[in-house]
Amino acid sequence: MSSPSVEFAAGCEFVDAEVGERADGVATVSIDRPEARNALNTQVREELIAVFDAIEDDEAVNVVVLTGSDKAKAFVAGADVGELQERSVVEQREASQQPRVYETVAACPKPVIGRLNGHALGGGCEIALACDIRIAREDAKLGQPEINLGLIPGGGGTQRLPRLVGTGQAMRLILSGEFIDGTEAADIGLVEEAVPGDELDERVNELAGSIASHSPLALSRAKEAVSAAAEQPLSRGLAYESELFVGLFASEDKQEGIDAFFEDREPEWTGK
Repeated sequence: MSSPSVEFAAGCEFVDAEVGERADGVATVSIDRPEARNALNTQVREELIAVFDAIEDDEAVNVVVLTGSDKAKAFVAGADVGELQERSVVEQREASQQPRVYETVAACPKPVIGRLNGHALGGGCEIALACDIRIAREDAKLGQPEINLGLIPGGGGTQRLPRLVGTGQAMRLILSGEFIDGTEAADIGLVEEAVPGDELDERVNELAGSIASHSPLALSRAKEAVSAAAEQPLSRGLAYESELFVGLFASEDKQEGIDAFFEDREPEWTGK
């Protein structure tokens, strides 16, 4: 399917995009740098940010699946350590200015599913953490090994990981640098599901298609409300949720959804 996102990604070297192959309204964004197992260098980060910016305004896209190319046999194996080797404090401070790729993925107004088809380590794990939902192969390897380089996670790992798995599990992974497989990641809440490799696409396609079938406006507001829960006290969050809920009563999709319910038919969403 032709879309602005696909057309934009066609000019990228390491990031591909397609829309509609998994399900209607679903964009797949693939990192494709197999010779480095999809390690994040500056160009990969810049291309990912640009493609996600294009997706934000792409009316053909309701849901994003973010993954590594299968020929790389990895989601993202980590940061490009070669780039880090020669960086000064000043250069790293500049590279760490927000919004980075992690914030861009997290701030996407459309739901993002991380399809973890292999290693998600260091910065790769942090990109996965920035996704809204994570589905992993059972044999995928996840972890934050930065401690082995005399560093700490710098892409949100010390902040997002404890919110998902709790302080103790986050401390274990960050302080030890050890890897866990997809099955254990699901057990501790780092990923939502772990499935056999030959079932990964079936599950991701099913979930992405189900989500994409709903009102784009409601999906955006639901993501906004849930994301806000980590940023504010319960009382303020409840008030914010109420405002978003009430605001949808002015939308065409709200009326269409209720009319379709009473008419026993599938709704035709406009995103308005």
